[in-house]
Amino acid sequence: MILYGYWRSTSSYRVRIALALKGLAYEAREVDLRHDAQSDPAYLRINPQGRVPLLIDGDVTIGQSLAIIEYLDEVYPAPALLPANPSARARVRQAAQIIACDIQPHGNLAVLRRLTSQFGADQAGTDAWAAHWIALGFAALEAMATATGPYLFGAEVTLADVCLVPQIYNARRFGVDLSPFGLLVAADAALRQLDAFDAARPEAQPQTS
Repeated sequence: MILYGYWRSTSSYRVRIALALKGLAYEAREVDLRHDAQSDPAYLRINPQGRVPLLIDGDVTIGQSLAIIEYLDEVYPAPALLPANPSARARVRQAAQIIACDIQPHGNLAVLRRLTSQFGADQAGTDAWAAHWIALGFAALEAMATATGPYLFGAEVTLADVCLVPQIYNARRFGVDLSPFGLLVAADAALRQLDAFDAARPEAQPQTS
């Protein structure tokens, strides 16, 4: 199994967590987004979208973090990251998609660079842009979270938790005030005590620089 990713990419971070939770060994291959390695013709031949992460599992090649994680959950089902109950499963997917589809894309490096090159935003401006969308999405997640904890929806780690921790990591990078989001911060703190989450954190990756 091979995972193409970037150490600080929150999308790659999600997949590393899922792989660690399931105890799956893989070869990590760095795609340095700072130097546009995602646009290298050799990488585009295996991933025409030119994004990370990308998982290769034997003859299966999958991009997009949520698609990768759901594939892993179906092929390597223990521990399950989606509840068996349909309504609970839909709620977990809803929370994961708030993060992966509504929050995180606004903070993508490609988007922030476009804000700078086309609209003249400085560092403070791009940080404020990303922080706005993070806070907006976190307000919705805070209202959805289970107050009993310890994780986002109770005692079992789910796909929503796998998405939450990398996004809180990003929120801290962008200087988001997390004080209104007590349930999210508490869930993040509990999750980061788990070995799989600790092993997947950006600072623990060999490519960190």
